[in-house]
Amino acid sequence: MQKAVPHRSSWLPIPQNTLPSPQLPLPKALKSVISENPVIILGKRGCCMCHVAWWLLQSLGVNPTVYEVDEDEDRFLQELATVAGVGVEQDCQLKFPAVFIGGRLFGGLERIMATHITGELVPVLKQAGALWL
Repeated sequence: MQKAVPHRSSWLPIPQNTLPSPQLPLPKALKSVISENPVIILGKRGCCMCHVAWWLLQSLGVNPTVYEVDEDEDRFLQELATVAGVGVEQDCQLKFPAVFIGGRLFGGLERIMATHITGELVPVLKQAGALWL
């Protein structure tokens, strides 16, 4: 019989005070974090879908930055929609996990999985500078 090995998380939540400029409003600070990282995953703390997206990207050789949200989720999603340019009139609801590739909103877990299955994800990651194959 095999013995279970406890899982240890390989990422930690980014505290709010480590964002680039705490004096800046959240949209500006969030925009700078998104633009500085080739791949970033934004999700709720402890979200299993965020972990699946991270694991898929990690298996492709990408080391995505993970930002876990502890605070007011609805307010954060509104700010994120402002940063991503997703409007209410577009009838597009932003939800977690939100994956940004190359500074632009790529989508959620469904889009990541769909583009991976069709073979389109690797070229997108190469174009963003996340893969150097």
